[in-house]
Amino acid sequence: MERLNGLTLRDLPYLRSAIALAAIARKAGDEPYGAVVVAANGSVIAEARNTQNTTRDPTAHAEANAVRHLKGAVPRDRLEGATIYASGEPCALCVEAIAGSGIRRVVFGAAAADMPDMDPAYSCRELLARESVGFEVHGPVLRDEAVVPISGS
Repeated sequence: MERLNGLTLRDLPYLRSAIALAAIARKAGDEPYGAVVVAANGSVIAEARNTQNTTRDPTAHAEANAVRHLKGAVPRDRLEGATIYASGEPCALCVEAIAGSGIRRVVFGAAAADMPDMDPAYSCRELLARESVGFEVHGPVLRDEAVVPISGS
């Protein structure tokens, strides 16, 4: 399979699904973020969008919501080799949720600096790159597709 900077062509549809969820979140009045969790065998085992505004829950970020969907439904050993695809660079809250889930591969679309509502100081690539956690990180990927306008346009 063709590789693109450590990714394969198989990764792109999943990332585009996360980006599509971000657009849905924006239309619903939430921040434009989406996430998809895919098992090593290629099956989608969770997907979620940001619901902070609609649920009035400040922790309802897309990645955290996706990890919550896994709780109890997916055995931790099934997460070995899983990937989380996020439309935007995961924040510190989401990095910790991902780390706690056992997922170790992260692919994200837009960097924190690219997102109109995100302060570039919130970039968590250093957190993702911590050797103690052992994430495999790819991003930004498909940046132009991943930046969903905050205005909902």
